[in-house]
Amino acid sequence: MAALLRAGLVLWMAAQVFPTVSGCNRGYYERAINDFCLAKFKLDMGGLDRGLYQLDGHDGFTVEHGGHPEQNPSRIYEGLTNCTYQVALRMDCFWPNQIVDRFFMSIHRIYFHDCAVTGRLLQEPPNSILAPFIGVPVLVTLIMTALVVWRSKRTEGVL
Repeated sequence: MAALLRAGLVLWMAAQVFPTVSGCNRGYYERAINDFCLAKFKLDMGGLDRGLYQLDGHDGFTVEHGGHPEQNPSRIYEGLTNCTYQVALRMDCFWPNQIVDRFFMSIHRIYFHDCAVTGRLLQEPPNSILAPFIGVPVLVTLIMTALVVWRSKRTEGVL
């Protein structure tokens, strides 16, 4: 009887969760964001000069050489993100998901391929910062080695 009750409880819980999970038609969602969101993004970005936008270090955009508020790449990109979210809500899809990840990866590959992944070029830290991170561990290692050797030669007494 307990096993039957447990099985019924599991089935009831699955019935509560399953419609939410299965409500998303992934293929239709992918087509919808391409047809609605990507089409508008392409239209809006097509009006911009490619020299006007660049990813900044905060996963946003900076407008260089002036630029008009209606041609703000940050707003265009935010609109694209919001569009994919709204379509996901209306289609009972989780957001973000793998489809959205692939979608934005392709957007970045097409439109922002000249930008660094983080928005900044990676470079080595200055020597004034790097030297202590290298020098202190080396110095501690040498001191500890000398202390162990000195202590091993002194057999009488305790420190």
